[in-house]
Amino acid sequence: MGDTAALISLATSVPPYQFHQKQILAAARDVLTDRYPEFETLSSLFANTGIRHRYGVKPIEWYLERRGWPERTQAFLEGAETLFIDVAGKAMAGAGLSAGDIDTVVTVSSTGIATPTLEARVAGKLGLRPDVSRVPVFGLGCAGGVSGLSIAARLAQARPGTNVLLVALELCTLAVRHDELTKANVVAASLFGDGAAAVVLRAGDGGATRIEASGEKLWPDTLDIMGWSVDPEGFGVIFQRTIPGFVAEHMRPAVAEMLLRMELSVDDIDRFICHPGGTKVIHALEQALSLHQGALDHEREVIADYGNMSSPTVLFVLERTRAQGLPPRSLLTALGPGFTASCVALRHAS
Repeated sequence: MGDTAALISLATSVPPYQFHQKQILAAARDVLTDRYPEFETLSSLFANTGIRHRYGVKPIEWYLERRGWPERTQAFLEGAETLFIDVAGKAMAGAGLSAGDIDTVVTVSSTGIATPTLEARVAGKLGLRPDVSRVPVFGLGCAGGVSGLSIAARLAQARPGTNVLLVALELCTLAVRHDELTKANVVAASLFGDGAAAVVLRAGDGGATRIEASGEKLWPDTLDIMGWSVDPEGFGVIFQRTIPGFVAEHMRPAVAEMLLRMELSVDDIDRFICHPGGTKVIHALEQALSLHQGALDHEREVIADYGNMSSPTVLFVLERTRAQGLPPRSLLTALGPGFTASCVALRHAS
């Protein structure tokens, strides 16, 4: 196991503007009620998410105006660059490294478009070497934190001794829409927040927490479950089927199948660390994985404090679990567009 990637450090960061859930509900009501009579019926969604507050890259007034692609993209680039520098700096400091020590950067993001990519834009400010390997990953959505960790671990393992920096960064709030009067849009407005997580990985020199194995499951004919539509105004959220129902039915066999390929079983896992898509999804995960209700405690705390930040969210959960002390074996899981389940098994030596 000496050459498996070890988790050297983990850091999280959120942008400066904090919004309370009641504040967002009031803003959504102002914008939508007159044009969308069904809004009042759907407004209970805001109270049922289990979210207390969330963070955004812009003050709340910015979201009350209609925005098009250029403004959204400008906000993405500015907000993402600042957040990237902050979270990457924390992770590198936690690993006792400088930016010049980083050999590979994996950037996971699905909430904005940047070409040149984010790590290229911040390379000079961060102090990355000119020969750094850059691996931008777009389109994994909420599964990106786990899939990104898996990709970064394999890159670390391929070149033992090199330092791989993973940054999962999403600015979900920038996709807020005034024109799409749909339940899916109200669900998105009730759930999503902005945030970033960064991890430094290295193989070949031990480390208490190692990436033991990873797996993915792509279900056929499920493209309509979750994703983006693209139109002149920006990204539009796609939620066509009930995700908690899908989780309850399909998650356990999928996890069992992925674990089997890792030569493990559900009974070998001491702690599940799950992407908390929402309160109902957390409850469905507990049922599907035969966990007692309330077992996914850090998941509930993270969604209460930050909302669903898409890809980095599961790494926020990992950060809390790690601070409390990881058990010998845990399994990170996340679901995302595709429709996909992604898993990473962590082996921890106390």
